[in-house]
Amino acid sequence: MIRLVVFVVLIALAVLSGVAGLGAPGWWVAFAIVVAALAIAGWDVLQSRHSLLRNYPLVGHLRYTLESIRPELQQYFIERNFDGRPFNRDVRSIIYERAKGIHGEKAYGTELDVNELGYEYLVHSTAPVDPAPEPHRVRVGGPDCAHPYDMSLLNVSAMSFGALSANALRALNKGAALGGFAHDTGEGGLTPYHLEHGGDLIWEIGSGYFGARTKDGGFDAAVFADKVAHPAVKCVSLKLSQGAKPGLGGVLPAAKVTAEIAAARTVPVGEKCVSPASHSEFGTPRELVHFIARLRELANGKPVGFKLCVGSRADVLAICKAMRDEQITPDFIVVDGAEGGTGAAPLEYENYVGTPLTEGLMSVHNALVGTDLRDRVRIGASGKVATGADLVKRLVQGADYTNAARAMMMSVGCIQSQRCHTNHCPVGVATQDPRRARALDVEDKGERAYRYHEATVREATQIIASMGVPGPDELRPHMLRRIVGHLDTRSYAQMYEWLQPGELLSDVPRSWQPDWNAADPDRF
Repeated sequence: MIRLVVFVVLIALAVLSGVAGLGAPGWWVAFAIVVAALAIAGWDVLQSRHSLLRNYPLVGHLRYTLESIRPELQQYFIERNFDGRPFNRDVRSIIYERAKGIHGEKAYGTELDVNELGYEYLVHSTAPVDPAPEPHRVRVGGPDCAHPYDMSLLNVSAMSFGALSANALRALNKGAALGGFAHDTGEGGLTPYHLEHGGDLIWEIGSGYFGARTKDGGFDAAVFADKVAHPAVKCVSLKLSQGAKPGLGGVLPAAKVTAEIAAARTVPVGEKCVSPASHSEFGTPRELVHFIARLRELANGKPVGFKLCVGSRADVLAICKAMRDEQITPDFIVVDGAEGGTGAAPLEYENYVGTPLTEGLMSVHNALVGTDLRDRVRIGASGKVATGADLVKRLVQGADYTNAARAMMMSVGCIQSQRCHTNHCPVGVATQDPRRARALDVEDKGERAYRYHEATVREATQIIASMGVPGPDELRPHMLRRIVGHLDTRSYAQMYEWLQPGELLSDVPRSWQPDWNAADPDRF
């Protein structure tokens, strides 16, 4: 609509100024200006580099003009009008520059207050080593897995078709195919847009069982087995909860359930689509691990795990007890922090419900270590992971690999306008409006996703080398420190309790005793 209005107005002005110029030569200057503006608008629509200009020809240049005036105005304009809270200016710059293939060096140093309480930093070595020649990969697949998968240190976190446009999914999957990293489908089903470019997929199954769903909303084993056999599907992730709205389901209004959405989710066209808050296939930790075993069998031995935002530590321990009792373990657990994002969630949930990633991640890591299960289960971390430093911090805190959603969206053009829930995304990333989505050029943005991933993992590899260790397996808690007082800095080894293998099975520490006693494998 904006494109049409711009062109109609410019053509009308060109005609008027041209006619006026016949009687008054001075109007030819105005005519020339309008024609030049019309040419710029035409170029904006045809070019593929800037999605914003394709949807907002000519007027979109205002944003880039204000950005170029000076850093302070750039920060005000972006943060107040196009952004909000998600990432600070330095992080945004890193993501955009890496996606564009621009080196991220900067003069004058940090703009952060390194003396601020809560500031964290990684400890470098006086004797750094050479970075690994190839990026580290994580073998995902426990003893019951027949087809393990080598996971990248950074992957695309769960984002569904419906939340993202078809072109955004195509671009992300193209980037995954080029860079050899995994693309999580989100719970909205396995679609042709996920499969088009051949990138490795993690198929997420949520409480609505979309894409493998019976007519009454239950799990359809036959449909699941058929779809999971696709060679692009490398892993299956069972979603228990997500960080932005843990313990909350979702409703897609009937008006938004188009034929495409209905086909992807295996639901009727034009009927309300409900994603329940909890699963109908299991209700206890013991039933959960048996369902995971069933999914792995149906998947012919592909890795199967689950994703959750940690709530009670007793629930995590209950799942661990069920794993030990039944001798069934997931191949991976993805810990989603409360700082994780979503297209739409109640503000109270975003701000006050769920465990932040640091605490949730270390709870899961220590629970697995303490129950002597850590060597069977890989841990992924998601929640505002954007830079190489973010990645390394999460590895120190207990993760084996990381997933990113917002940063990956930004790599394919998201400007954080926070219009995801309105269907009016200005750059075609988070919308189902075909006119807006067409602005996102898949070839260009797929390359950008690839470049962002490659540069971020390379930077993480370099940081690890600067810390004096050859790879992630050598990272230790004392290598990450936090300013906790005006005269006090402590490492993660000092601030947090780190359990020894099997410690919960032999001599439960006093601080873990109440949660361990409350943990029941037959009750959440």
